[in-house]
Amino acid sequence: MSPLPTEAELDILQILWTNGPQTVREMHQALRDKQTGYTTVLKQMQVMTEKGLLKRNERFRSHVYAAKFGKERTQQRLVLDFLQRAFSGSAKNLVLGALSARRVSQEELAEIKQAIRKFEEEPQ
Repeated sequence: MSPLPTEAELDILQILWTNGPQTVREMHQALRDKQTGYTTVLKQMQVMTEKGLLKRNERFRSHVYAAKFGKERTQQRLVLDFLQRAFSGSAKNLVLGALSARRVSQEELAEIKQAIRKFEEEPQ
């Protein structure tokens, strides 16, 4: 399995998940707020490909990069890693910590309650 993405790699993945496959030039343009140089973006995307986080389509003149794994799968891996490292595997403490860290809207709270009901209904 590929290693977990770094913060900078997550920036790239977020853009790919939102906008779909991108060339290095398009990614560089999307990251303009971060003031990252073109060659830095190119190297980072090449490293991410080597790590197994991105896949590269070489059919076109400009290589087109896409996320190898979906957003949900990557987020689940990140949460599982954080759960183990910061909360000794306690999902309860993770959820309580997240809920107490910032104010949750009524809409978000309703979605959380709905998700809990769904998990309660699933056979173990």
